[in-house]
Amino acid sequence: MAWLVDKRPIPGRREGSIGTIIYFRVSCLSFFYLKREREREREREREREEVQTEMARRYWNINLEEMLEAGVHFGHGTRKWNPRMAPYISAKRKGIHITNLTRTARFLSEACDLVFDAASKGKQFLIVGTKNKAADSVAGAAIRARCHYVNKKWLGGMLTNWPTTETRLHKFKDLRTEQKTGGLNRLPKRDAAMLKRQLSRLQTYLGGIKYMTRLPDIVIIVDQQEEYTALRECITLGIPTFCLIDKNSDPDLADISIQQMMTL
Repeated sequence: MAWLVDKRPIPGRREGSIGTIIYFRVSCLSFFYLKREREREREREREREEVQTEMARRYWNINLEEMLEAGVHFGHGTRKWNPRMAPYISAKRKGIHITNLTRTARFLSEACDLVFDAASKGKQFLIVGTKNKAADSVAGAAIRARCHYVNKKWLGGMLTNWPTTETRLHKFKDLRTEQKTGGLNRLPKRDAAMLKRQLSRLQTYLGGIKYMTRLPDIVIIVDQQEEYTALRECITLGIPTFCLIDKNSDPDLADISIQQMMTL
């Protein structure tokens, strides 16, 4: 601490004067203030590193070798591709585009960070994936994450015409209540059969959003080309979207685009 004290006499002041004592005390306070700020900064840096390490360990362990083994790098044929996907293509092999997995991993990590932050703030998610190969995976992932989902068919206007969708959800809720209480069994057979068919149809198309009371905060779309109508509705409403895309898609439409394998 002695190095902070200027032992040379202050011009115009006697040695040991009040000015010299105040100067010494201010120097000491500056030293302790800087020391405390440095300790706080080191503590904040340590916390950030711990959080980053914990998130990487618990939530997303992105492994390029596993992605390579799963065939994520295979894309569409070279005749079926969108020129805007050129930055995400690393090579061509036997008439098939090869995805740049490094970029895919980077965008996937960025999407995981954003989803983690949004989930910690209580945001509502909607996962959309109606392809037969992805339908079961979408439902399973959404149920485990307690998210809303659509995995059978996207009904046009599901988001942009939300009042109509909300009316259907209320009807769906009333029919489920009637079924649980046995009210449908007390109706004539013809009326009961008609309501049961209606209930089955609503369960198929709206079963994944039956608890959704408002528009979602974030929509995750599996296969942009297949769910183009859903994507356009999100763009119209200004809802952020994360899309899994292939080489025949436009990466500029979604907020976050992640390259996927062709066979998903």
